[in-house]
Amino acid sequence: MSYAVASALQSAIFDALRADAALGALVGSGIFDAVPSGAAPDLYVLIGAETVRASNDKTGTGARHQLEISVVSDAPGFSAAKAAAGAVCDVLDRADLSLSRGRLVYLNFDRATAQRSDGAAGRTIDLRFVARVEDT
Repeated sequence: MSYAVASALQSAIFDALRADAALGALVGSGIFDAVPSGAAPDLYVLIGAETVRASNDKTGTGARHQLEISVVSDAPGFSAAKAAAGAVCDVLDRADLSLSRGRLVYLNFDRATAQRSDGAAGRTIDLRFVARVEDT
């Protein structure tokens, strides 16, 4: 197993999200891999935590990534956040992404958690995806 493909996977996910017109129509350029400094947009996507485990087999080395992508909204309801979360899923679920290192075997939606945030004034939806990569 190697963590060496993690950066290539994150870059491919970030690029795919940024390139999607439907998601862009909802969040504009509000796609980040770190919490934005200063005033955050009203609605944005945040590439978050990941957990990686070895996934080697007789054909080679690989890793299984559990990735979290969050949709954060300051709206009092879930409608805008759910629309953006759906767009993220449209982009990433079963996506065939090209990596700068290694190969993506699969990228699948696993689960989501929608919750109130900021003292119930905002909303956050945490989407979890599972990716299997091979280091070629």
